[in-house]
Amino acid sequence: MFEGYRLRNYNFKLLVLVLMAVVFGTVMINSADSSYLQKQILGATVCIIGLVALSLISYKFISKFYIILYLFNLVLLISVLLFGIKVNGAQRWIGSKNYIMIQPSEFSKIIMIICAAHFLSDHKDNINTVKTLIEYAVLCAIPLILIVSQPDLSTTIDLFVILFIMLFIAGLNYKIIIVCALCLIPLAGSFLWYIRQPDPLFLDDYQINRILSHLYPEDYEDTMYQQNNSVMAIGSGQLTGKGLNNSTLATVKDANLISEQQTDFIFSVIGEELGFVGSSILIVILGLIVLQCIRVARKANDEMGMYIATGVGTLIGFQTFINIGVATSLLPNTGIPLPFISYGLSSLVCCCSGIGLVINISLQRRKY
Repeated sequence: MFEGYRLRNYNFKLLVLVLMAVVFGTVMINSADSSYLQKQILGATVCIIGLVALSLISYKFISKFYIILYLFNLVLLISVLLFGIKVNGAQRWIGSKNYIMIQPSEFSKIIMIICAAHFLSDHKDNINTVKTLIEYAVLCAIPLILIVSQPDLSTTIDLFVILFIMLFIAGLNYKIIIVCALCLIPLAGSFLWYIRQPDPLFLDDYQINRILSHLYPEDYEDTMYQQNNSVMAIGSGQLTGKGLNNSTLATVKDANLISEQQTDFIFSVIGEELGFVGSSILIVILGLIVLQCIRVARKANDEMGMYIATGVGTLIGFQTFINIGVATSLLPNTGIPLPFISYGLSSLVCCCSGIGLVINISLQRRKY
């Protein structure tokens, strides 16, 4: 469980980068809506302590319990469908609105990274066989189906990308990738045709409207107002922004043009109040965190460590890309939080847990 670690091998660079990101996020959440500050500080403190504690527990020991973790994940996801709290038409949370709500699909990301890493390391010599690929597909499909049923299409896509990148790093044959890519072209065209048909199955109206509004913005102005106001806020910040906690009606934030700005559209607050400079600093911090994860993956002691570090790096990098892409209207509107920055304890627990594992992997890196 605990190895003979040396302090000089501890990845303080990664820890400091995460601390910078968490502090940055806390400051911006306070600026977006100060009523969330106390909860965010408490949650961030607990998560950082948990991160440090988890970084000292061997990832090899944790991965031994992958079956228990997988079953626990399924229980949580099924509980959401049976007893979950519905907010804005989606049933993604369990708990109490008056006290605390958790989002199991966020926990599912880090649990599935561990489970997938264990599976891929066990099958590293036959990763391209039909049997192994089917088993991996089934392993991933069950939680993905439960998540998309909430409905939560954005998290489903996010987790799918993470698990696919891990499979790619494990040595997926390029021929299989090319065949899949060629199949996606007609499937994408068929999907765009399908969502324009009356009452399509498996998709809610709001999901269809978000996709179509991105493709045909002139026909869906009501659906696009959040993203349009976000772009306006970011652009109004110009080079250095309007300043933190700006409370004039000249800001998108205080004119209430974006609802729940402290969550999925936190980047619009950053762009408006800190401008291009502040936005760039944040992107650099998150980019350096991803690069540290890649560096740890390359120097990992074994395949499992490499897969876990790759999964965590993909999680942070892909979610950053999606969140900022939505805030700048480059992508359709989705509910993906900005790692370490957006308000939400479940997302912060997921990201900090992942970084704790990555730091532990770096403690046990290969010796040259």
